[in-house]
Amino acid sequence: MLLERLLAPPFTSQSARNQEGREAGLIKVLDWLEDQPGATWQERWLASGAEQAGNVAWRQTASRVLRGSEWTGQASWGEFIQLGRGLLPLLAADVIRPSLAWMFNPGSIKHLITEMARSRDPDGFAKLTDLAEKDPANANTKEAALRRIAGLLAAKGGTVADIAVGDCLQVVQVMAARGRRDTSLYFYQMLHALGVFPTTAPRTVRVFAAQGQVGIEGLIDRYDLACRPVRDLLVAYLRERQPALDYATLRSMSFGLGRMFWKDLEMHHPGISSLHLEPDVAAAWKRRVARKTITVTNPDGTTSQTEAPRADLGMNYMSMVRAFYLDIAQWAMEDPLAWGPWAAPCPIRDAEMSRRKVHAHRKSRMDQRTRERLPALPALVTAADTERKAAAERLTAAQQTPPGQLFTAGGQTLRAAVLSKHTLAAKTWAEDPESGKRRDLTLEEHRAFWSWAGVEVLRHTGIRVEELAELSHHSLVKYRLPTTGELVPLLQIAPSKTDAERLLVISPELADVLSTIISRVRGSKPTLPLVVSYDIHERVWNPPMPLLFQHRHGVENRPITVHTVRALLNATLAATGLTDGSGRPLNYTPHDFRRIFITDAILNGMPPPIAQLVAGHKAITTTMGYKAVYPEEVINGHRAFIARRRATRPGEEYRTPTDGEWDDFLGHFERRKVAHGTCGRAFGTVCIHEHACVRCALLRPDPAQRHRLAEVRDNLLARIAEAEQEGWLGEVEGLRVSLAGAEQKLAQVDQITTQRTTIDLGIPDFSRIAGRHVTTKRHLTNEPP
Repeated sequence: MLLERLLAPPFTSQSARNQEGREAGLIKVLDWLEDQPGATWQERWLASGAEQAGNVAWRQTASRVLRGSEWTGQASWGEFIQLGRGLLPLLAADVIRPSLAWMFNPGSIKHLITEMARSRDPDGFAKLTDLAEKDPANANTKEAALRRIAGLLAAKGGTVADIAVGDCLQVVQVMAARGRRDTSLYFYQMLHALGVFPTTAPRTVRVFAAQGQVGIEGLIDRYDLACRPVRDLLVAYLRERQPALDYATLRSMSFGLGRMFWKDLEMHHPGISSLHLEPDVAAAWKRRVARKTITVTNPDGTTSQTEAPRADLGMNYMSMVRAFYLDIAQWAMEDPLAWGPWAAPCPIRDAEMSRRKVHAHRKSRMDQRTRERLPALPALVTAADTERKAAAERLTAAQQTPPGQLFTAGGQTLRAAVLSKHTLAAKTWAEDPESGKRRDLTLEEHRAFWSWAGVEVLRHTGIRVEELAELSHHSLVKYRLPTTGELVPLLQIAPSKTDAERLLVISPELADVLSTIISRVRGSKPTLPLVVSYDIHERVWNPPMPLLFQHRHGVENRPITVHTVRALLNATLAATGLTDGSGRPLNYTPHDFRRIFITDAILNGMPPPIAQLVAGHKAITTTMGYKAVYPEEVINGHRAFIARRRATRPGEEYRTPTDGEWDDFLGHFERRKVAHGTCGRAFGTVCIHEHACVRCALLRPDPAQRHRLAEVRDNLLARIAEAEQEGWLGEVEGLRVSLAGAEQKLAQVDQITTQRTTIDLGIPDFSRIAGRHVTTKRHLTNEPP
């Protein structure tokens, strides 16, 4: 009998009082359902109207049936609780299965998690509880996730191990329909981390929630064009161009042609249906597209809209329209039947497409930004590094301070907060003793570190912010000298704007930054976690990669997006108090670091063609446009340099070097190795100190050879003492010069050792690279492919 089964373990409560109320409630629920039509309890449940009433009002419906149709009163609160307790064993025993929408209505069944964990799947919920205890998520978030999993089992049946990805998607859809989309994602992360789903399942439910690529018809139909033939023409045109375009460009063209061109014409000229535009219509459209509507904040705090000229004066949209007309005219000659009826004179003349003035204005603005921000870069770097260290000191001090006690760290005095059960267990909180405001020191340290990391990587590499977000452990490749076998670390930049990858030499400063990032992300694990990132431009999910810029979010690792990098950079700038020439707060964009990098490199002697390769530009004119000088200066300076070089050097130096000369050139780098480090003298020059390396400023000492320098210093001290004792005063003077050089080299070694923390980067071989196949030139390595 069903009643006897549900009143026996494991469906009984440990509390005698609760069990008494459960038994009474169960009898009432069964009596209510027994009067409903249907062959099974599930059919009776659906016929009762409880699904339509919701998980609160169904109790009033049941009370009315139990008391008789003549009763019109309201059920008491005690009866409400009793009926809810009586429904629990029916859900746990899989006797009835309410819908997901019913289960996740406001006012869900209480104690559902406990009931499912006791009677349906004890092992599964025990594993979920252990996983939740190790995760730094909020206690309310964890409880909500467990409640969703319990509700999913009640609605679908089975155990935790039986939950499928499709079931989770239904939960996400139900929660999204109720305006609670963000809070419904955590339960999927817990199930994925528990290993419930197959290996092919996405790592995050965000894969399903993110908007993917929209078809060409959908891109054009967003603007609800009135003229159907022109709408079909735009769709056909974009489909013809699609094979040669990426999705971001295709989306931009659909906006330019669909919204900014034809929809604008329909709004101002209703009924228009031909591409053959009258001169006054075309002129009016060109005036409108050259301006944009902006929102202005008035002195009294109100906002108003006004028009302002676009930075490019609408040239971008005008070029799209001009290409549209010219392409149709060309295709009309090849396929008159399809494109001939639409061929029309182009309303934009070639003379109108001159961008000299636009480029000049943009160059002037960018140069001014670079000139203002280049001198302020050291202050920004210092501020980011100072805040990183101070935030780390505050976090460490708070973790070591008992709750309620004061501590001073990072230039601030705070009080360690007393945690409650609803506070993030894995986070460290503190309070301002004066204002009482709570501060999440873990979050502050996280933001300070990644702000510093972003500033350092951007200023040392000059890469785009999209390329920064795509840096992974696979980006670290190695180049081994063919003769000495010395390893040179290189940073491989994945193409973001162009289709050409490039390699950058990792400087010692950049190596320190990358090693710190890898050490933080990797933690105690042997490898970096794999994360999936979303390409906001192409609207696709990238394959799992060991990205360098990633952080822990719940039970999964997520990439640090370009928007987060910009936000962290703005927060760091706000703390510096830097201002521009007009006294307003100075703002940096990630691309400002790229302009500063190129400007600084060329000003310090890097040839522009090399700077072009480092920056990844297709044309050197783009590179020179980033440099904050006038082009005439570069041209005249370069021509004068060539003239001076040809005048001072014999003509035979411009021939192709022989094999012997090339071997001499490579041998120069091998002969730079000395006992105490590396000699930095230029190629083809002799040693001016007669190989007295201790005295030479060009010697870069090796920290591993410190013991040798110490022996040299001790020997010099002994020789000086002997010379003074013997009265060799001339010898003493020379020995003291050498002693000063040895002590200077020892100090330099100590400084290098202090600034550099040696951390194994774990550079992967190409054979271990997963998720991306890269083809490099064979001359970059002498190792077998």
